[in-house]
Amino acid sequence: MNILILNSGSSSLKYQLINTQTDMILAKGNFERIGQQDSFLTHKLGSEKHKFELPAPNHEMALNIILGKLTSRTYGVISGIDKIDAIGHRIVHGGDKFVSSCLITEEVIKEIEDCIPLAPLHNPAAVAGIRACQDILVGKPNVAAFDTAFHQTMKPEQYLYPIPYKYYEKYKIRKYGFHGISHDYVSSRVASLKGTTRDKLRIVNCHLGQGASICAIKNGQSVDTSMGFTPVAGFCMGTRSGDLDPSIVTFLNKKENISPDEIERILNYESGIFGVSGASVDFRDVENEALLGDHRSQLAMNIFLTQVAQTIASYIVTMGGIDVLTFTAGVGEKGFEDREEICKKLAFLGLKLDIEKNKSKNIEDRISLEDSKIDVWVVPTNEELMIARDTEKIVNESKTI
Repeated sequence: MNILILNSGSSSLKYQLINTQTDMILAKGNFERIGQQDSFLTHKLGSEKHKFELPAPNHEMALNIILGKLTSRTYGVISGIDKIDAIGHRIVHGGDKFVSSCLITEEVIKEIEDCIPLAPLHNPAAVAGIRACQDILVGKPNVAAFDTAFHQTMKPEQYLYPIPYKYYEKYKIRKYGFHGISHDYVSSRVASLKGTTRDKLRIVNCHLGQGASICAIKNGQSVDTSMGFTPVAGFCMGTRSGDLDPSIVTFLNKKENISPDEIERILNYESGIFGVSGASVDFRDVENEALLGDHRSQLAMNIFLTQVAQTIASYIVTMGGIDVLTFTAGVGEKGFEDREEICKKLAFLGLKLDIEKNKSKNIEDRISLEDSKIDVWVVPTNEELMIARDTEKIVNESKTI
C-alpha cells in the first residue's frame, strides 16, 4: 500500500508518503505558516530538497498543493492521487477514549473534538487535516493514530493525581502521557533486534529531544511515563520546565503580577535547559557552551542528565527490574556524550557501557558490553512507519468485516 501520513499542526502540515511493501519513504515534506502571507512548502525526494513559496490560507489548500507535488512530472512519485491507498493521521490527544489506532468515522471525529480542551492547539488542526482528506481524497480510508493511546494501559495509581477526585470526574485531570507512537515503535523494534518479543521484556525507553519523555514498558505495555496531563510534565526539556512545586505558579503570580496564561507560556517556552542556561533552546549549543566552561550551561545539562537518570531508576522500581534501556529521538540517537553520562549514573546497577561503540554515529545497535546486567541500545524512532503499518492493518481488517 501507498500510505500518506499526515501530522497537522495549527499552522503546518507535515507529510510522508510510505510504501508499506518496502517500508520506503517515497517523499516527505512540511507545509509551514499555513494561513499566513509567507507560507511555504519544503518537499523532499531522497536527498533532493525543493522549496516553494505558495499561498495556503487553510489546510485544505495546503493538502491540494502537496498532492499536486506528489503527482507532478517534475517532483512527483506517483501518477495520480488514486495511487494513494489510505491516509494515516497523527493525533496528539485521544483522551482516555482510544487505546489503539482506529478507522476514522464521524463518531471518532467527535471524540477527537471532545478532546480539544486537552489539546487546544493540536486537535483542531488534526480535524482540519481529516476534513481536507475527506473532501479531496474522496472515498479513501482515514486512520487515526493517537500519541496518548499506548499509555492507556497504565493503572489508576500511575495516572491519577492526588488532588480531589471530583476534578478527575469533572475535567478528566489525569496523566495521559505522550510520544506513545514512538515508545510503541522502539519497544517493538528493540525486541525484534534482540530476537524476542517485547511481552518477555522490561524496557525503559528514553525519547530524548526538544520535547522528551521516558516510558516504562513491561510485557509490551506502558506501565508509567514521564509526561502527564500535558507535555510540560516530567523531567526538564529544551524549553519546558518539567515537574516543579505547584506553589511556584501562585508565587510568581503574586510577586511578578504574571497571569496564569503567561506563567504557562514561560514554563513551556522559556524554561528547561534554555531557562537555566540562557544560551539556546538547542541542546547542541548548550552542550558546546558547557564544554567551553559556561557555568549556567553546565548546570542546565547536569540538571537534565540527573533528572533523566532519576526517572529511569524510578521506573526500574515500578517494573521490579529492567532488561533493556533504549535511547531514541534527536538527543537520544545522536548525543553520545549525554548517553555516556546517563549510563555512568546507572553504573551501580551493573550497567556497563561500551564507550567506543557508544561514539558511533547513526547507529541502531547495542551499545553496552557483553557482561552488562542491562542491555543498552540506540534505536532510531520511526513514528511515521508505525502509523503506516497501523493504517495498513486497520484498512485490511475493515475490508474483511
